[in-house]
Amino acid sequence: MITLDDVQAAARRLEGVAHRTPVLSGRSLDEATGAGRVLLKAENLQRVGAFKFRGAYNAVASLPAEERRRGVATVSSGNHAQALALAARLHEVPAVILMPEDAPAGKLAATKGYGAEIVPFDRYEQDREDLLAALVEARGLTPVHPYDNPFVMAGQGTAALELIEDAGPLDVLLVCVGGGGLIAGCSTAARGLSPDTRVIGVEPEEGDDFVRSLAAGERVRVPVPRTIADGQQTPIPGELTFPVVQERVDEVITVSDAEIVTAMRLLFERAKTVAEPSGACAFAALLAGKVDAAGLRVGVTISGGNITAARFAELVGT
Repeated sequence: MITLDDVQAAARRLEGVAHRTPVLSGRSLDEATGAGRVLLKAENLQRVGAFKFRGAYNAVASLPAEERRRGVATVSSGNHAQALALAARLHEVPAVILMPEDAPAGKLAATKGYGAEIVPFDRYEQDREDLLAALVEARGLTPVHPYDNPFVMAGQGTAALELIEDAGPLDVLLVCVGGGGLIAGCSTAARGLSPDTRVIGVEPEEGDDFVRSLAAGERVRVPVPRTIADGQQTPIPGELTFPVVQERVDEVITVSDAEIVTAMRLLFERAKTVAEPSGACAFAALLAGKVDAAGLRVGVTISGGNITAARFAELVGT
């Protein structure tokens, strides 16, 4: 179970390497959502275009020298893939990334651009965890899991650490949920710095594995979600992240793909910021009225902005 000290240690490793992303606010956001004040943590402006750089860099920086020299590996649809590829390049170590065959073209190209070797797989027919384990064993690589890694979780938590330091205590913190690394880290930071903050996770309706798992009191597997939010197409909560979410997150709710698109459009038109579907997921819950935010200070993670112009136009242009 990670602690606030772990998140603060990650912040020290990331200082001068990761961007301290801005906190966006505006009257139009408050009026559109009914909140007292909306505070967007713009991780779409982070290195590699997503919060994932925080966790990947912290994890690679924390590896013993021998493990680092062997090279690193992971499985990701795109954002963690890019993040680990860049973190590995900065540490001058090789990276091998398992990526779904239907991963967004822009994310695939960016990951290759950072120098990683790409190994494709079918996310609907093959088990990603089994594939990663086999790759690590066959090549002697060091795995850096996209969320089930304490250093990754702690690194992701620096997003909430900065948000609270820059914006002050929050009444509510909304965080998108895939495997649970971001919300595990952010809830840890929030509990340590702003214990009265209500932490709420948001996942796509088609991928409600956290909602089901919390109700069951154990990790529940669902079919790989068919959703536009490719960064949240995880079928089961993380083994390490789930206990943190159980202890430190107040609630997990869901949004539809249509609600995500509406949020993407409003962020573009009112906040002048581009969010990919997963990046807009948490804001979608606020905009759709699924969180009682009247008069409250609400922090929201805009977790990523990795989307091509063509795909963005396809989703929001109608």
